Order: sequence, then structure tokens, then C-alpha cells
Amino acid sequence: MEAVQVIEGAGTAQAVPAPVRPDAPSGAARDVRPARARRRRSGRLWLMVAAFLAPAVVTILLIRIIPFIGAVISTLHVREGVGLLAEERFAGFQNYIELLSDPLFQATLGRTLLFNLIINPLQIALALVIAVLLTRRVPARGLWRMAVFIPCTIPLVGSSIAWGVALRADGPINGILQAVGLPAQPFLSSPTQALASIMLVASWVGIGYWMIFLIAGINEIPDELYEAASLDGAGAWRSFWSVTLPMLKRPLLFVLVADTVANFVLFVPMQMLTGGGPQNSTTMLMFDAYRRTYTYSQPNQGATATVILTVVMLIIVFVQFRLLKEDAR
Repeated sequence: MEAVQVIEGAGTAQAVPAPVRPDAPSGAARDVRPARARRRRSGRLWLMVAAFLAPAVVTILLIRIIPFIGAVISTLHVREGVGLLAEERFAGFQNYIELLSDPLFQATLGRTLLFNLIINPLQIALALVIAVLLTRRVPARGLWRMAVFIPCTIPLVGSSIAWGVALRADGPINGILQAVGLPAQPFLSSPTQALASIMLVASWVGIGYWMIFLIAGINEIPDELYEAASLDGAGAWRSFWSVTLPMLKRPLLFVLVADTVANFVLFVPMQMLTGGGPQNSTTMLMFDAYRRTYTYSQPNQGATATVILTVVMLIIVFVQFRLLKEDAR
């Protein structure tokens, strides 16, 4: 619309076009300039995001993705010769066929699955019970939380050393058992008790760690839900099943996924306390891959065991994430 200027005079008014400054921007120019400024700001924002994420992406590539690709390539080769004179030749799926047909490896795979089938629900159930108790009004609640969490602050190597001393035949735990009239136990030196002892060490560290996530989830549950349940006559047990547990599905599934990954790659207690024994009773896939690579000098089979471990773990995690996705709907 053309700008006009009203000129009054002698009782009449006349509209004449208003003067236009020659340097005034047109409507199209006024629309283009903010758009260009927005694009420049968006470009700078993406550059900042890329610069911020670049160290993490590079680290993941160098430490995780590239080594895993190298391991996959290594599984398709076999080494011939010894030492520096050894040569590798392409062998296709020979390593996979040999491992999966080996009874010892089959037993290791089954033992790993059994270990995770027992320890994951056990750790999560105990962590949930402790989290529920320590979100109630109990005396010195903060001190109890700190006491349960302290084992997580100790490196797993230190925890394994301490438990190795405690579970010795002449250690303090057997001393306590004998003091109350019970027989001493072999623990780590027994094929039937060694795996349970490893579960004890791993759970002593893991329960407090997962407890923190579950406490955070419980604290996010609105108090109004508990008040409504109380008005409906629900007691503590009913409130737990009808309010706490349904509202904790997402934190519980996250903890389940993370705990599964952590226990599948558990290595330090086996290495330091049992060496995979006695009678291979504590040999898991992770320790088996290490032993094949560095003890038996079979890096190709060690890489194959690692890839099989990763595939099994990813299948289980995929199923758990599918449960999480369905729950989100």
C-alpha cells in the first residue's frame, strides 16, 4: 500500500503521497534480513554442538567402534605359525564353527546365561527393597544410604582383594561360622560354591549403585497417588504393588538393561579370585575371551568369543528395550 500524507488547509483536506526515503528497505528486504540472521544463528549453534560432541564421538570411535570392527575382521582369519613369524589367512566362519561346536565353550556360554539369569533379578530385587525402605521416614536415612553406596566407591579390584581375604579357608567369615557352631566352607575353592561367591562379590558392589537410580525414580512419584491409595483403604503392601511398582517401570527397565550389560562383561572377580576355576566353574564368556587371547595365544578365537558375547548381550538388551518401548506407548 502506497504511503500517503494528509495536508489540511482552508477547510479542506487533501491526501498526497508521502515522500519515500531512497535508502528505506523494501518489504521483501525486511523479510529476508531476519531469515538470514536466523540461519546464521542456527549455523553457529550447530557448530557449537558439533564442537562440544566431537571429543566424545572421536573417543567412542577410537575406543569402541574401530576396535570392534577390527575384532570382527579378526574372527574371519586364523593364525598360522608362532610369534613374529605367524601369518594370518582368511578362514571365513571357521572360528565360529569351532567355538560353537566345542563342549567347553558351550558350557561357558550356558554358565554365562545362568549367571545373568540369577544375579540380575537378585541385584535388582534387593536394590528395590533397600530403595523403598530408604525412602521412608527411618532414623538416620542419609547415613544408611551412604553406607549402602560406599562399596560402589571402592574399585572392583580392591573389593575383590578384600573379599578374597574374607572368603579364605582361614578367613574371618569362616571364623564367624565356626564361632556359632557351623562348619567352615570352601567358598572360592569349591566348584559348587565359587560361582555363588562371585555373585556375592558382584552384588555387594552393584546393589548400592542401582539403589541410587531406584531412589531417584521413587522420589519422582507424586505424593497425590499415595494419598489417593490411602483414601481408598490401601495399605503399604497394596500401595507398593498398585502405585510404586507401576510408576517405576521405566527406571526398573533402565536398571535391568544396564545391570545386564555390566554383569555380562564382569571380569575382575574371576581374574583375581578364581582364575576361572575351580574346574572352570567361574569361567564366563568375558574371561574365556581374555584367556584364549592372552594365555592360549589364540587372538582370533578370543575375538570370536568377544563377538559372540556381544551378539548375545545385544539380543537380550534389544528385547529389554522393546519392552521399554512398548511401555512408553
